[in-house]
Amino acid sequence: MTRHKVNFLPHEKAIEVDAGTNLIRAAMESGVHINASCGGEGVCGKCRVIVESGDVEGGVSDMLSSEDREKGYRLACLSSVKSDLTVRVPTESSIDARVLNLQATARKTARIRELNLDDLKEKGLFVPPGEKIYMELTPPTDADNIADVTRMVDYLRKAHDEHRLEFDLSVIRKVPDILRREDFKATATIARPVREDGKNRVVNIQAGDTSDRNYALAIDIGTTTIYGEVIDLVAGRVLTRYGDFNGQLSYGEDVISRIVYSEKEGGLDTLHERVIATINTVIGKLIKKSKIDPDEISTVTFAGNTTMTQLFLKINSRYLRRSPYVPASLIYPPFKAPEIGLDLGDHVTALVYPQVSSYVGGDIVSGIMGSGMYNDEELTLYIDIGTNAEVVIGNKDWLVCAACSAGPAFEGGGIKLGMRATEGAIEDFSIDPVTFEPMNVTIGNVRPLGICGSGLIVIVATMFEMGILDNRGKFNRDLDTPRIREKDDVYEYVLAWADVSGTDRDIVLNEIDIDNLIRAKGAIYSGCMTLLSEVGLSIGDIDRIILAGGFGSYVDLEKAMTIGLLPEIDPEKVIFVGNGSLMGARMSSLTNKIRRDVTRTVKRMTNFELSETNSFMDNFIAALFLPHTDMNLFPKLKARLEERRSRMDELPGG
Repeated sequence: MTRHKVNFLPHEKAIEVDAGTNLIRAAMESGVHINASCGGEGVCGKCRVIVESGDVEGGVSDMLSSEDREKGYRLACLSSVKSDLTVRVPTESSIDARVLNLQATARKTARIRELNLDDLKEKGLFVPPGEKIYMELTPPTDADNIADVTRMVDYLRKAHDEHRLEFDLSVIRKVPDILRREDFKATATIARPVREDGKNRVVNIQAGDTSDRNYALAIDIGTTTIYGEVIDLVAGRVLTRYGDFNGQLSYGEDVISRIVYSEKEGGLDTLHERVIATINTVIGKLIKKSKIDPDEISTVTFAGNTTMTQLFLKINSRYLRRSPYVPASLIYPPFKAPEIGLDLGDHVTALVYPQVSSYVGGDIVSGIMGSGMYNDEELTLYIDIGTNAEVVIGNKDWLVCAACSAGPAFEGGGIKLGMRATEGAIEDFSIDPVTFEPMNVTIGNVRPLGICGSGLIVIVATMFEMGILDNRGKFNRDLDTPRIREKDDVYEYVLAWADVSGTDRDIVLNEIDIDNLIRAKGAIYSGCMTLLSEVGLSIGDIDRIILAGGFGSYVDLEKAMTIGLLPEIDPEKVIFVGNGSLMGARMSSLTNKIRRDVTRTVKRMTNFELSETNSFMDNFIAALFLPHTDMNLFPKLKARLEERRSRMDELPGG
C-alpha cells in the first residue's frame, strides 16, 4: 500500500497515511482539530480546509462557493489522500496561536501482535493435534492376508515411526471399503494425545492422497458474539473467519441473566440449543466461504468464559452465581463433535479450553496461552476488557488473576446514546479549546447515531484535559457554549445537533453516562492495582501490558490512561492481541504444545476473589475520579494539565 505524508498548517504536524485515507481521519490521528460534528458525511460544512499542495480525491461540495474552490478549499471529511499534501486548517484570527498546542496529541494505539508461524516452525512447535498421513499399502494376497487395520499399523510404525496407535470403531467400519477404493492407497487422520504418554488415535480414513487438505476450526464462544476461523493445518494459515450474534441474547445480555434463565424449567436445554444452533450457523458459513470438504476437518477448538462453556456443554450453571461460586469442572475431556449436536463428522475431535474459576474462564486461559505470556520471562499485565473485565499478572514462573465486574459501558451499554461499534458510532473525537466545537469521526463516515466504547473513552478524556469536565466527571457550567446545557435536571454536552445527526434528535453525552464510565474504568484499574499490591508489586515493575478485547486496537492509549482506565505506562510497552480467546483457540489448532501446557498452566494460576480482598474497595473508591484521587500516580498527565493551565493563564483574559 502506497503511503503519503500529510502536513497540517499552522500546527506544523505531519503524519504518514495510506493512499485513500480520509483527510479528517488523518487530521484526527495526527492530533489536529477540525470542526466537524456530522461524523464525516459532509452535511455540516464545518471541516473546511485549504489544500495548499498535493492532490486529494473528492472534497468538493455545494457548501463551497466557486471562489472557495478556486482557492483550494475542500471539505476534509469528503477528501481522500492521493499524494503528499500540505493542508492549512483555517483558524479564527481571535484565537491565539498558542492555543494550537493545547489541542489533542497524536493518537497512540497499541502495537498489534500477529501470529508468527515461522517462529513456531523454527522452534519445532508446528505439530497440530490432528495430522493426516498418506499411506501406500501393499494389497493382501493369499500369502499375506493379515487384517486391514494391522496392515495399516505396520505401515505407520515402519514408515512414519507412529506408535501407541488405537482405532476408533467408526474408522474400523470404514477401513475395508476405503482401502480397496484406490488399490490400498489411502490417508489416515491421526488425533494426537494431550499427554505425551497417551495414545495416538486414528479417527478417520479417506481414499487416495488427501494429506494436503487438513483443516481445523477455532471457535470463540462469546456472551454477545460467536466468532470462528478455518485454519489450514498444512500451510499453517487462517483461510477465513466469520462471526454472528450468540442466539442466547434473547434470554439476557449478560452471564447472570443467562444463568437465571437456565434455572427455569427447560431453560438449560433452550440455552444449549441456541448456542449450538449459532455455532452450527458459523461453522456452515466458514465451510462455505473457505470452500472445503467438511470431511477434511480434523479438530475444532472452543474457548469461552465459564458460564458460556457450561451452557455450551449443557452443564448446570446455577452454582456459578452462588457463594462460594464453584464451577462444575475446570478441565474438560476431548469428545467427538457430534456428541453435543455439532454439524461435523464423528471423526472430528472437539477440544475445550479449561477454566480457572467461575469468572476467569477458558477465554482468558486461551488468551494467555495464545499470547505466549505463560511461557515468557517478561512480567506481564494481561487485561481483557468487556462486560466482565479479567486481569492476569505474571510470567512463566507464576500467574495471578481476577475478574472485575466492569459493566457494559465499554460496549455501549448503560450510556444514553451508547451503541456497539457499528456504522454511525462516534469512534474518535476532538474539541476546539476556545470555541468548544467538536470534531466527530464515526465508523463508516456517516452521520452520528451514538457513541461506542472506544469513542466514549476519547470523548471523556479529551473533555477532561480541555477543562470541560472536572475530576468528578461534572461539566464546567461557566463555559460560554450552547453545547453544554441542562436537560431534565442533568447536564449534558451536545456532540451533534439533530440536523446533522443520523437520527431526529441531538446526540449527547450526559453526566450519568460519565458516572457509568467512571465506575467501569474504576473497577478495571482497581482490579489491576489490587492484584499488583497483593503480590507486592507496583506498576513500575511491569514490563508490558497485553490488551485483549473488542476495542483495544482502536483505543487511544494516552486517553485510556487520562481517564484512569489503564495505569500510566510507556505506550510502547502495550501490545494488542485482539480476540485473545480466538487467538488461543487458533494456536491450539496449530501446535499440540499449548494443549499439553495448558493444564499445567491452569494449576499454577492463583485466583483472587476481589470482593473478598480487603484492599479492593479502597482502590475502587480512590479510582472513582478522573483519573484518580492521587494525581501522582499519573505524573505525565499531571505535567500536561499544569502546562495547559500555565498557557491558558498567558492568553489575553486568562
